[in-house]
Amino acid sequence: MTFNIPLTGESLPPQARRLLEAVCELVEAGDGSVEVEEPLAAELPAVLSRPGVEVRLLLASRQVLVAGELMPLTRLEFDLLQFLADHPRRVFSRTQLLTAVWGYEHTGERTVDVHVRRLRVKMNDVPLITTVYGVGYRLADDALIVVDPQG
Repeated sequence: MTFNIPLTGESLPPQARRLLEAVCELVEAGDGSVEVEEPLAAELPAVLSRPGVEVRLLLASRQVLVAGELMPLTRLEFDLLQFLADHPRRVFSRTQLLTAVWGYEHTGERTVDVHVRRLRVKMNDVPLITTVYGVGYRLADDALIVVDPQG
């Protein structure tokens, strides 16, 4: 689907800004892209105008590509990233993540912290996981993750 929003003037009207933010959420939820011509690109939400680094989860082969480069992850790192990518914008406690990803709660909750830290180090500053202090973790709003079930 292609949208062409002709705008006049120097700034985006509030309605156009809300529309673009809604389109951005749709793009994040599936495959798609948004292209914006200058000079309005500077006014758009950061997620629309930033180049970003794409992370591609290839589910069939259990591989992760970061900007086209293969990134070796452990089984649990991959499962954690996949779980968060499958549930964008949702916050999970450490206990919820232990149950969903590890399959049990008998290990310490800090196990989740260790795996999140390792993922962040391996991803080399690609913003993927956000800490929600006092609650747990969620996929970052500006994470560019594509889940490819056939890959």
